[in-house]
Amino acid sequence: MSRARIMGDSRMGQLQRVRHSTQALEKGRGDYVKVLVATTAGAGHFAGVLPFANACAAIGHEVRVAAPASFAPAVERAGFTLAPLADVDPAMMGAVFGRLPTLARQDADVLVIQEVFGRLDTRAALPAMRAVFDSWKPDLVLREPAELSSYVAANERGIPHIQTSIGLSSLDDLLLPLFEVPLQEIGCDPAGLRSGPRVSTLPPTFDVASQLATGAVSYARDVPNDAEAPGRLPDWWKGDTRPLVYVTFGSVAAGMGLFPAFYARVLEQLRHVPARVLMTLGEAGDPAALGPVPANVHIARWWPQQDVLPNAAVVVGHGGFGTTQAALAAGVPQIAIPLFSSDQFANAARLGEVGVGIALTDIGLGIPEGAVVPNGPAAVGRLAEALAGILDNKDAQAASRALASEVLALPSATECMEAITATPTAP
Repeated sequence: MSRARIMGDSRMGQLQRVRHSTQALEKGRGDYVKVLVATTAGAGHFAGVLPFANACAAIGHEVRVAAPASFAPAVERAGFTLAPLADVDPAMMGAVFGRLPTLARQDADVLVIQEVFGRLDTRAALPAMRAVFDSWKPDLVLREPAELSSYVAANERGIPHIQTSIGLSSLDDLLLPLFEVPLQEIGCDPAGLRSGPRVSTLPPTFDVASQLATGAVSYARDVPNDAEAPGRLPDWWKGDTRPLVYVTFGSVAAGMGLFPAFYARVLEQLRHVPARVLMTLGEAGDPAALGPVPANVHIARWWPQQDVLPNAAVVVGHGGFGTTQAALAAGVPQIAIPLFSSDQFANAARLGEVGVGIALTDIGLGIPEGAVVPNGPAAVGRLAEALAGILDNKDAQAASRALASEVLALPSATECMEAITATPTAP
């Protein structure tokens, strides 16, 4: 293990080597290891585990992805074999999500985390997950924080597990207490969730340590140094060379009652911004529903971020993990308008704390805080002003470049997983 030296204090921007004493991982470098990747049926959740799944495959380990059967297309697009799990009965899921509009955001978070992830998802998936463990016999589990059935099955069989991040490490301080009761209800000890090792693609300076989780956090970049050059964007703006603003609220926001009203309010703010704008909607948003758009704006359902971010001067988003960490890695300042979950608010606040962006929220404005409202936060009315300020903010640009340099200096996800799956060396 010469290329991935993992040492020191993770809060200083270095990696701690994860050592496993279990017999399953006491294999030399290059030996065969079966890695079971476990995810819920969420694109953002799968995105957090995917760099490390790809890394395991690149090393030569056999990788399977255990996920609800409805998530098969996403797993297949990523090039992995699916171990299908049962989906939750739609009627049961609908009964829970139907309550969200009546709840404040914090109460909605508790309901989704404990009832959906903790109970419904876990209990539906567990029979098939146990069968995968017994038939395929994985050596290692790589799971995202909201997927619990793989932890239950691994805990029952003494199989080591690693948790990938889908946000700040401090997200564990919200998740862990809420998962304790659902796990105990099915006879599983939740203690291992706190002590298991973690891997993250956030720059350590941006991350916030958990107060409850005790497992070491290993940081890695999810793109190689020799990543292929970004594709050229079409000239949608007919020769306009002003700075590019990339606007995306992720893959699910348009399907949560925010489309088209919220997106129309965003468009109105972008109309007079001195910049070109690319806005993506996700598959749930129909561009035609927005009607005529400002001349400086181009709208698409989707565009590859690896082609957009190197050309962008500012990213406007909702504080979702995928876009936030991708923009950090690209060195692009951000404006975050968090929409529907606590991790988005935490990510947005962190942008301001480290000087790489602005959080636009209704916090402190005396506005009743619901889970999701069609018009979105009132704070969107300050977007044009925020954009004008950040486009000329040299300090935010410099801080963003510094974090991108920090990301580039991290070991790759492949080096990180090589270290984790290699035979521990003597101290």
